[in-house]
Amino acid sequence: MSIIAVTGATGLIGQSLVTALTKAGHSVRKVVRANPIGTDIFWDLDAHTIGMDALNGVEAVLHLAGEPIGAKRWSAAVQQRFLDSRVTGTTLIASALTRLDAPPAVFICGSAIGVYGDRADEELTEDSSRGEGFLADVVVAWEAAAQPAIDRGIRTVFARTGVVLAPGSALIDKIRLPFLLGVGGRIGNGRQYVPWISLEDEVRALIWLLDNELSGPVNLTAPTPVTNSELTRAIGEVLRRPTVFPIPAVALRALYGEMGETLATVSNRVLPKRLIDHGFTFTHEDIRVALALALNKPWPR
Repeated sequence: MSIIAVTGATGLIGQSLVTALTKAGHSVRKVVRANPIGTDIFWDLDAHTIGMDALNGVEAVLHLAGEPIGAKRWSAAVQQRFLDSRVTGTTLIASALTRLDAPPAVFICGSAIGVYGDRADEELTEDSSRGEGFLADVVVAWEAAAQPAIDRGIRTVFARTGVVLAPGSALIDKIRLPFLLGVGGRIGNGRQYVPWISLEDEVRALIWLLDNELSGPVNLTAPTPVTNSELTRAIGEVLRRPTVFPIPAVALRALYGEMGETLATVSNRVLPKRLIDHGFTFTHEDIRVALALALNKPWPR
């Protein structure tokens, strides 16, 4: 049994992660911003403080906290909060770990495939260069904020996560109704790649990283990225609905602003090379199976 601290424990991934860690026999200390209970660790990002006493004895940290990227239209203020929530939180916890007499052996820091930017059909691995744009800038700053932990000799992993498919995830919430109504369709030309991963595989990969000696960036995406056209067709098959109405990118900008257009049209053909090379196996490689689970529909038909 290990003592593991988790930030973002109330989020989509965090809740499932805490459940899986607990079932595996680990002792989980949630890092919370209000109303700590029992072994919870209180932190205050505005005051840049964290409960150091409660961090003592922690053997691993899984840091998933951050403002949701697709929750609302982007404004300058929203983008700043999105950046600050990641950089400030990572700086705070990474710096705190360096002050412990016995720091944890591993620090797994949430990250994102947005670091690669818009790259058409180029295959992207952890060795690929950074891209351009707001999301890439955020990820670069986010990962750089973990440098104190690296300097302290803590094995630090950047879990670059793709689009997580799960009930209640941002993508599923946005597509369910229009596709059920039969008005869903590809976005733009549909050739942009979508790097996806099932929630189960996301959690399995995070736990797997605790015990494997990888450090640095690790792509958490299924080995079978799909184009938006392929994703659209799969949604239609799972829901048994037509998908004949293409959606212009300009319509997404009108509905969701820059956030909607960017997230829907950027192409990231990301592959989980380091996971595969080190023996991780995926439970879900078929996009239809993962979508059926996320949409609570039976598959195969």
